[in-house]
Amino acid sequence: MLINDHQRWLRDFYRSKHWYELSPEWRMNFITEEEGELARAVRAIEIGRSHPGEAAATTAEKEYNLREEMADIIDQVLILADKYGVSGEELLQFSEDKLKKRWHLE
Repeated sequence: MLINDHQRWLRDFYRSKHWYELSPEWRMNFITEEEGELARAVRAIEIGRSHPGEAAATTAEKEYNLREEMADIIDQVLILADKYGVSGEELLQFSEDKLKKRWHLE
């Protein structure tokens, strides 16, 4: 799957649910929420999670949850980027170019 294809699909999906219309400020709140969920997923894998209201998760369930939360963050960033007219490919290229320039790798 190509990132720009996913970004277009995601935009259409979010529009169909009327979520795309939410402002960038709301989108930042969702990114923060997903970041916390990712932190919890990493914690569960690295040091465990003991909570009386939760059943112990299997390794497979923990790994699934990790991927789920990473994907949620990527999706939120792609929607935010789309709202500012930035493609996923542009983001990836910008990141690489920035690091090459910063570390004199060109």
